[in-house]
Amino acid sequence: MAKKTGETEDQMRSNAAGGEISDNATRGGMDEESAQAPASAEERNAGEEKDEAVRTAVQRERQRVEEINGMEREFGVDLSGMIRDGSSLEKVREYVLNELSKKTAPAAQGARTGESGQDRYVKDMTDAMLLKSGVPVDEASDAARRRAGMSLRAIGEECLEKFEGASGTREMSGDELFQTLTRQFFNPTSAFPAILDTTIRKTIVQQYEAVDTTFQKWTTKGTLQDFKESRDHEYAMGGLSAFERVPENGELKEDKPKTTLLPTRKLDTYAKSFSMTREAFINDDIGFLTRVPALYAQRYKTTIDEMVYSKIFENGVTFDGVQLFHTNHGNIASGAGEKPTQAVIQKMITMMQLQQDSFGKAVYVRPKYIVVPVGWGFDLQVIFHSAQVVGSDFNDVNPLHGYPIEIVETPVLNILAGSNKAPWFMVADPSSAKSIQVDYLNGQEKPIVERDTVATKLGFYWKIYGDFGVNVRDFRGIARNNGEVIQ
Repeated sequence: MAKKTGETEDQMRSNAAGGEISDNATRGGMDEESAQAPASAEERNAGEEKDEAVRTAVQRERQRVEEINGMEREFGVDLSGMIRDGSSLEKVREYVLNELSKKTAPAAQGARTGESGQDRYVKDMTDAMLLKSGVPVDEASDAARRRAGMSLRAIGEECLEKFEGASGTREMSGDELFQTLTRQFFNPTSAFPAILDTTIRKTIVQQYEAVDTTFQKWTTKGTLQDFKESRDHEYAMGGLSAFERVPENGELKEDKPKTTLLPTRKLDTYAKSFSMTREAFINDDIGFLTRVPALYAQRYKTTIDEMVYSKIFENGVTFDGVQLFHTNHGNIASGAGEKPTQAVIQKMITMMQLQQDSFGKAVYVRPKYIVVPVGWGFDLQVIFHSAQVVGSDFNDVNPLHGYPIEIVETPVLNILAGSNKAPWFMVADPSSAKSIQVDYLNGQEKPIVERDTVATKLGFYWKIYGDFGVNVRDFRGIARNNGEVIQ
């Protein structure tokens, strides 16, 4: 740059710098105008994709936080730190399960550790399903009560997501979800089939106990360890020698007790299978899981009831080749049969009290039950609770008033008799003389329910079975009157 007249070197440098700034400002203005120009189509598409990615990420994060908060509320574990550090749902679930296993202490020395997170979830969901089906539940948790409105589908989805790491279950059709869950049925640790199993088992236990059968009131209960025919021997009082006087400094005589052969006892297995159909699942028929198993529990117990009464109604031969009720056994009333009246009952009681054991000694039978078909129970109440003999001319004292006997009425005898004579029975206190016994394998009374994993079947299948036998223990503890036709 040429030096002007009188211009110093410093002035020249200052003027040059100002021009440079002016040039830069001019160029900056041009750049700003260029930035304000319309964006190209490629630039617009890139911006939209970026916005969509941001929205998706926000939505995923929101869902992650909601699910973690839900686990925090449900299991009482502080998960705020895992929300902040961005932990995945799988990592959070693993952490929750570990924390729950740490917190649960043994109930007593030598007891197993408590429930895991999945165990607690299965229990709560089982109670929720029972509550939804109208089955009473003692001490249901708040979590169970909150979930009582959930559908089968929602439960299945939650199980797959919580414990199997599945995704996209909400987009599945009912049929797709059903097939996915049936595959879980082959995994013994899967949550969804465990919920179904536990719901069914609880229902069966409750309904078995609620069935109003009568055989258990007067029969004895026994246990066998296998299915082999058991030939028992039993010591009888008559097999012992009478006590003898021992003189001073006398010697005691050794006694050798004798045994008597008892009737054989044997168990058999009785079973059925049932399934929850694809249609029932898709229709959200939660009631199936309580209604159908309840019917099977009732039918199992009524099967035993029917077998017991058929045994004494049909009067088959016993171990000694003689009918259960026979004059040789001294346990059947003479004649064609009569309805229970005061006089007839007294004869039956006397007949039982005259029984002898196999060694010819008195048994000391104490009659305790009178088992009759429906229709005679009201008359018996009058007989045993009236102070005077009903219909007597002089109000005679009723010797059966207050007699310690229990009246057992059963409609099974009515059905077995039909339009023919209906027999009735008197049964001894088992501590004085046994009669009919129901034996169970290892004492297991209630039916057993197991998941039936058959690869060729589509759906949820269960088998329900039990092992029992109805056996005659002794003819001396029961007597029969052939009765008459009930009008």
